[in-house]
Amino acid sequence: MTVTSRATTVSVEARNIGGIEHTEVEFEPGITILVGRNATNRTSFLQALMTALGSNRASLKADADEGEVSLTMGDETFTRVLRRKGSNTVADGDPYLSDPELADLFAFLLESNEARRAVERGDDLREIIMRPVDTTAIEAQITQLEAERRQISNQLGEEDELERTIGNLERREAELESKIEDARERLEEVEAEIESTDRTDDGENEALDRLNELRSTLENVRFRLETERQSLEALRDDEADIRESLAELPDETADSPSELESKLADRRERVRELESQMNEIQNIVRVNESMLTGENREVTDALRGEQEGGSVTDQLLGDDDVVCWTCGSEVSSETIEATVEHLEEYRATLAAERREARDAIDELSSRLDTIEERKTRRRELSSRLEQTVAEREETVERIEELETRQEELREEISTVEAEAEEVDDETDELVELHSEANRAELERERLEDERERVRERLDEARVRKDELAEHKQRREEIDEEIRELRGRIDRIEADAVEAFNDHMERVLDILQYENIERVWIERLHRKTGGRGNSNDQSEFNLHIVRQTETGSVYEDTVDHLSESEREVIGLVFGLAGYLVHDVAEQLPFMLLDSLEAIDSERIAALVEYVHEHAEYVVVALLPEDASALGDEHARITEI
Repeated sequence: MTVTSRATTVSVEARNIGGIEHTEVEFEPGITILVGRNATNRTSFLQALMTALGSNRASLKADADEGEVSLTMGDETFTRVLRRKGSNTVADGDPYLSDPELADLFAFLLESNEARRAVERGDDLREIIMRPVDTTAIEAQITQLEAERRQISNQLGEEDELERTIGNLERREAELESKIEDARERLEEVEAEIESTDRTDDGENEALDRLNELRSTLENVRFRLETERQSLEALRDDEADIRESLAELPDETADSPSELESKLADRRERVRELESQMNEIQNIVRVNESMLTGENREVTDALRGEQEGGSVTDQLLGDDDVVCWTCGSEVSSETIEATVEHLEEYRATLAAERREARDAIDELSSRLDTIEERKTRRRELSSRLEQTVAEREETVERIEELETRQEELREEISTVEAEAEEVDDETDELVELHSEANRAELERERLEDERERVRERLDEARVRKDELAEHKQRREEIDEEIRELRGRIDRIEADAVEAFNDHMERVLDILQYENIERVWIERLHRKTGGRGNSNDQSEFNLHIVRQTETGSVYEDTVDHLSESEREVIGLVFGLAGYLVHDVAEQLPFMLLDSLEAIDSERIAALVEYVHEHAEYVVVALLPEDASALGDEHARITEI
């Protein structure tokens, strides 16, 4: 969360945090310097401040089961309570930030900060920058959109055929209009001729009416029979197309959904295990580093069994000796540092395995989605096939019934015509005219019925055309969404590289490292994934260019950097993440610690530079380093 007005006094009260028993500190916007020697609770105060701001990386005082920290800005107060739960520490309350990930990575730049350490170890810098971005969710969304786009593209494949169908139907409609008009004119002519030759004998008219009725019925049966036969042919074509589509569907037995789901569950569980291990290792690293810096003096004293006035032997222990917090024995600082380095390397290995597991999750999810799409398609086709076969069988039955009815009518018409032959010539002429009029009427009705069917098909085709137009628009929207999603990742990567390179150039110019010509990140692309499942993956390559006394330049590695140079590069990398992810919009704080490897003048210049981008800069410095900063900056000497 954010406060309405952040440019205000900040008050922090902490109890039982790190090495702090109780303290109250107040500071204004700007640069606040925590001045003191090692083991004076400066780092503990920074951890307390981090806790109030939302981080979960603070530790309780060794002899306390509960601690508390509150931060007040203006009219708002944010409070966290820490409690010991077994070997872990849990935090409750209402912190400044609901999600501290960005701040932990790019605002809380203490010695154990992952962005700083990633530079020192030569880790994957892209992974650090992109960690706050849920790339897995973005890629899953892209995969879903691509599947939708494929479905739409398949439907749009009928667009050309649909245009031809509409054109043919429009031409057929025009032809039928012309034929209907001709049939209407012919009927009018025959009716006029009948009118001029009609006789009034009821018996004769009765015979003519019966014959006309039979012939009308026969023509109707013929028309229905023709229609049913056309329908049968269309149904047989549809059935063949559906069976062909079913045959073309890939075999689903190659991938068992249950096996894939089991593998997917295993990968997800492995990711959770890896993240748990990484968090545990990070906690161990923080404890060891705090022991090295002497911040947890109470823990050290408790392990040594030191009482007030301590033994002479304890007082004679060398400064480089550290009490192992696991067994209480004295070990050298170099041994602890080597262990920490080994743990960090192992954590980097776990992070790489986590990335591979996440890639596997994406691949398995995609395969499951494909299987589900095929199953859905198979169900749809099978349902259509079942319906089509049923309609075909019903149509065959209707055709058989109509053929039987047609034969019956022909026999009856033959009988009536034989009777009509006994009538005089004029009656015979009237019979023929009525028959012709009946045929003209039936032909007109048939043409009108066909026109109606053509119009229905034309309406359906036009509706489908409108649907395809909407689909085409949706495909364009999907293309834009995919471009935006891919561009989101690309923009963050590009902005991160640009920010780092720009700030690194400016910082090097300010700090004047004489033999470093340039430090920059190169963003490269590589292909990942197997056959048929390849994607572009970016890499961040850190380049260090040095200059010799003669003016020639050569490329060096992180391993050959001095401690001061590594620390500066790590801090600038953290600052780049702070700017790229707009952390200042959520959190106007930047916390700095463990800058002793950098000389005083450069520390002063670097802190001033950081303050250009963060409203509140709180930095822990030794007295001699603090003296290089101007007197206008607040100093806190007692915590």
